[in-house]
Amino acid sequence: EVQLVESGGGLVQPGGSLRLSCAASGFAFRDYGMSWVRQAPGKGLEWVSRVTSAGLSAYYADSVKGRFTISRDNAKGTLYLQMYNLKPEDTAMYYCTIAGRAYNEYDTPRSRGTQVTVSS
Repeated sequence: EVQLVESGGGLVQPGGSLRLSCAASGFAFRDYGMSWVRQAPGKGLEWVSRVTSAGLSAYYADSVKGRFTISRDNAKGTLYLQMYNLKPEDTAMYYCTIAGRAYNEYDTPRSRGTQVTVSS
């Protein structure tokens, strides 16, 4: 059974930084591209970023490009999202999920997510 457990969220001031982690188990993590998606209050899911299975290529939504960095440690079965220069519009529940075929496609998140709130 696929299990994904996110952590690292919290309350941060605009301009601050956070590092999210996602611990994966129950599947061959190293064989799958992985994505981060987010859902702001009252809005639908938004794709944020994707990393290929070996971690050699990464893709970002325009809204986070230059501020967020996705990475992974296949030995630890963990996905990361380093977020810099956070903005209030980054406030959302963040989920990690298995990536789909296209760069911005993803499996529907079924994990609990981690809340990021950017506010002064």
